[in-house]
Amino acid sequence: MMNISEEKFAEFFSTWGVGAFMLFMLFIIGELAYKSKAGKRGTFVLFFVLAFGMLGFITKLVIEKLWGI
Repeated sequence: MMNISEEKFAEFFSTWGVGAFMLFMLFIIGELAYKSKAGKRGTFVLFFVLAFGMLGFITKLVIEKLWGI
Protein backbone atom coordinates (compact mmCIF):
# COMPACT_ATOMS: atom_id res chain seq x y z
CA MET A 1 0.00 0.00 0.00
CA MET A 2 1.04 3.64 -0.27
CA ASN A 3 3.38 4.98 2.36
CA ILE A 4 1.37 8.00 3.50
CA SER A 5 0.64 9.06 7.04
CA GLU A 6 -2.85 9.69 8.34
CA GLU A 7 -1.93 13.33 8.97
CA LYS A 8 -0.88 13.92 5.34
CA PHE A 9 -3.98 12.10 4.08
CA ALA A 10 -6.28 14.24 6.23
CA GLU A 11 -4.47 17.45 5.25
CA PHE A 12 -4.75 16.62 1.55
CA PHE A 13 -8.48 15.91 1.65
CA SER A 14 -9.28 18.78 3.98
CA THR A 15 -7.89 21.19 1.38
CA TRP A 16 -8.46 19.55 -2.02
CA GLY A 17 -11.52 17.52 -1.07
CA VAL A 18 -13.31 20.44 0.53
CA GLY A 19 -12.19 22.67 -2.36
CA ALA A 20 -13.73 20.27 -4.88
CA PHE A 21 -16.90 20.14 -2.80
CA MET A 22 -17.02 23.96 -2.77
CA LEU A 23 -16.78 24.04 -6.58
CA PHE A 24 -19.61 21.54 -6.76
CA MET A 25 -21.69 23.72 -4.42
CA LEU A 26 -21.07 26.73 -6.69
CA PHE A 27 -22.33 24.65 -9.61
CA ILE A 28 -25.47 23.80 -7.61
CA ILE A 29 -26.05 27.48 -6.76
CA GLY A 30 -25.69 28.41 -10.44
CA GLU A 31 -28.08 25.68 -11.46
CA LEU A 32 -30.56 26.85 -8.82
CA ALA A 33 -30.36 30.41 -10.12
CA TYR A 34 -30.83 29.26 -13.71
CA LYS A 35 -33.80 26.99 -13.03
CA SER A 36 -35.56 29.56 -10.85
CA LYS A 37 -35.00 32.28 -13.49
CA ALA A 38 -33.60 34.54 -10.79
CA GLY A 39 -32.23 37.22 -13.11
CA LYS A 40 -28.99 39.13 -12.60
CA ARG A 41 -29.78 40.57 -9.18
CA GLY A 42 -31.27 37.33 -7.88
CA THR A 43 -28.28 35.33 -9.10
CA PHE A 44 -25.93 37.78 -7.39
CA VAL A 45 -27.88 37.50 -4.14
CA LEU A 46 -27.89 33.69 -4.33
CA PHE A 47 -24.15 33.51 -4.92
CA PHE A 48 -23.38 36.14 -2.29
CA VAL A 49 -25.53 34.69 0.47
CA LEU A 50 -25.06 30.97 -0.18
CA ALA A 51 -21.36 31.16 -1.01
CA PHE A 52 -20.46 33.57 1.81
CA GLY A 53 -19.64 30.67 4.15
CA MET A 54 -16.97 29.45 1.75
CA LEU A 55 -15.10 32.70 2.23
CA GLY A 56 -14.24 31.69 5.79
CA PHE A 57 -12.60 28.47 4.64
CA ILE A 58 -10.58 30.26 1.97
CA THR A 59 -9.57 32.97 4.44
CA LYS A 60 -8.41 30.30 6.90
CA LEU A 61 -6.16 28.76 4.24
CA VAL A 62 -4.67 32.13 3.30
CA ILE A 63 -3.98 33.02 6.94
CA GLU A 64 -2.33 29.64 7.53
CA LYS A 65 -0.03 30.17 4.53
CA LEU A 66 0.85 33.75 5.47
CA TRP A 67 1.54 33.03 9.13
CA GLY A 68 3.13 29.63 8.54
CA ILE A 69 0.78 27.78 10.85
